[in-house]
Amino acid sequence: MNMRKKILRLIVKVFLNDWLLRVFILVSLFSQIQLLLLGNRRKYTPGNWLRSIIWQAYATKDAIIDISIGALFKWQGTSEDNSSQQNDLIKAFWLPFLLQHLGGPDTITAYSLEDNELWKRQFIQLLLKFVWASSIFLRSWKSRPLNIITIPMFVTGLIKYGEKTWFLRSASSNHFRKTKIRHEENSDTETIHTEPRDEESSDEEPSCACECYAAFMAEYDGVSYAAFMTGCDCKKAEVENTPSPDPRNESILVAAPLQKAIEFFPKFKRLFTDVVLKPTYLEQSKSFFNNISWKQAFEVIEIELGFIYDIFYTKPMKVSDEWGLVRRFICLFSEISTFIGFMKIDGHECSTTDVIITWLLLVGAIVEEIYSIILLCSSDRTMNWLNKQGKTRVTRICKAISSCRLPYLFPANKRWSDSMARYNLISYSLKNLPIKFSEVWKFFCIPRMLDECSSKNSDVPKYLKKLIFEQLQEKSRHAPGIKEAKELCADRGKRTLEEMKCFCTLRWSIEGEFDACILLWHVATDLCYYTDLNKKSSPTENSNREASKLLSDYMVYLLVKHPVMLPDGIGQIRFQDSCAKATEIFKCVKDRIQACERLLLQVNTEIPPLKVKGERSKSVLSDACRLAKSLQSLEKKEEWNCEKKWEMMSRVWVEMLCYASCHCPPNRHAEELKNGGELLTHVWLLMAHFGITEHVYLD
Repeated sequence: MNMRKKILRLIVKVFLNDWLLRVFILVSLFSQIQLLLLGNRRKYTPGNWLRSIIWQAYATKDAIIDISIGALFKWQGTSEDNSSQQNDLIKAFWLPFLLQHLGGPDTITAYSLEDNELWKRQFIQLLLKFVWASSIFLRSWKSRPLNIITIPMFVTGLIKYGEKTWFLRSASSNHFRKTKIRHEENSDTETIHTEPRDEESSDEEPSCACECYAAFMAEYDGVSYAAFMTGCDCKKAEVENTPSPDPRNESILVAAPLQKAIEFFPKFKRLFTDVVLKPTYLEQSKSFFNNISWKQAFEVIEIELGFIYDIFYTKPMKVSDEWGLVRRFICLFSEISTFIGFMKIDGHECSTTDVIITWLLLVGAIVEEIYSIILLCSSDRTMNWLNKQGKTRVTRICKAISSCRLPYLFPANKRWSDSMARYNLISYSLKNLPIKFSEVWKFFCIPRMLDECSSKNSDVPKYLKKLIFEQLQEKSRHAPGIKEAKELCADRGKRTLEEMKCFCTLRWSIEGEFDACILLWHVATDLCYYTDLNKKSSPTENSNREASKLLSDYMVYLLVKHPVMLPDGIGQIRFQDSCAKATEIFKCVKDRIQACERLLLQVNTEIPPLKVKGERSKSVLSDACRLAKSLQSLEKKEEWNCEKKWEMMSRVWVEMLCYASCHCPPNRHAEELKNGGELLTHVWLLMAHFGITEHVYLD
């Protein structure tokens, strides 16, 4: 028995002394690879699985590295024989790789916005761990070649870890806000001193704005500048001297919205700092967005939000950053030189396992650096810089970089998920309760709110984007002043009902708490949708009906899954009470159409809502059925056709979407960028570009 204990202790000791550190080093390397390949994919890939994998790698990496450094500090210098000392040297050689892993890849520096606020903690850890690693390196110093080639890798590790701390500090809310304000003050000072304005120059501003827009549209659409300027009051001499770009030049087609996004981004990123915009910014943006198509507008918004994601969650390197490029090439040169130096060292005295691990660390570091450089060269900012050179060879290089990406390692420039999650109250209520095998199963069973039937993702269709853009464009044109534009932010259906002359009839449905209005219109939209499903419809009616259905389900998804993105309320309680009431009504019903018919038949809309609900229930089914019947009666009382009814409903839903986007905190918009992005965020920024925002002050 004692012999077994001794053998067991010996096995444990051998594992702790020899294999524990090796396992942790390999786990650290594997986590680094995970973050490198997957860190940037959450920008455009929604889903819990990807976030879970990234979170596991991000959260456990630092703890594993701390344990590894502690193990090296304890065991370094305790060996007496030559072979063990050589193994100590190669393990000390792993130290700079651990520092490099602490810095993380360029594709992810922060998992969430809260990580940026902890940059001071990261800075203290940087100092302590560097001192800790240096002491281990000095203890293992034997004036051998392996010690010498460790020095350049220490430089690389320090650069990587220092970069992460620096970018976390740059993305923290206080520093980001102060930097933005300081930049604006400097820009204003330079404008005052270098660009004096007089009455004549101010009179020429509209002409310049028209010229700039015309030049952009000529680049984008491949239309001649002179042809476009025919309808503008611009100077003919300037038109004749402006060259017309080749419509076949695809790089210019890509660069046009990118150039406008880069132009607007420094101004509109103030929205994410809780700093108000200047009216001049809104006038320039409003003039531009009122004269482009919905596709171009959403593309500009996507690029701008991609820049915001890079600032908050990655290392936003760019070709114009000379010091950033210098750091990249220093790291790459150090890694390659260390790789060559290790090849020339005789490693026969070291353990074969340790040598293999060292080769994996070296190859992994070089591949990571090359991957980062390729991502840098193929970024939006680099593409814009390359296109500005105006040279054929540079343009070819630009195209070659874009096309050399492998399907998985180098994904195309997809800037967000372009999807919207959907959640439906009727589908949720039709789903049976989970079987209660035991209290343990009841505790661990998957909540019904995650059921596929009630929650799913859909691509954002083109007709929905077009509907949102056209409605915002119309609102912008009817709101000439800042005061009128701010009033639009508080509108959640009133304007549409007044224009359609049914405000008096439906006024009660858009007043009160916002979460109640969402649920009312959600259930009413479903009831009207399935009632009109078999009717013959025109393409316009069909698109408005589908858009209303999509926005209805999307708003309920936000209400259930992301209530912090909506104004404060008891929406989840109302949703649960309404579902409980609907479940009682939907017994023995399997079809959604039958469920809607039964709901309209069994819910009495003549009785006052308080008597139907009682004092505790917050169900909205009674009011929702009353709203659905009111909407259906418009076809008879107001002599509407079905197309006009769905046009009104789609416009109301767009106004509710705009109201929700304006009242969502900016940090919540930024937080959701790491989960694939939300349509709500794109609408919010698009509204700001149209001048419809509360984040603006009067001069």
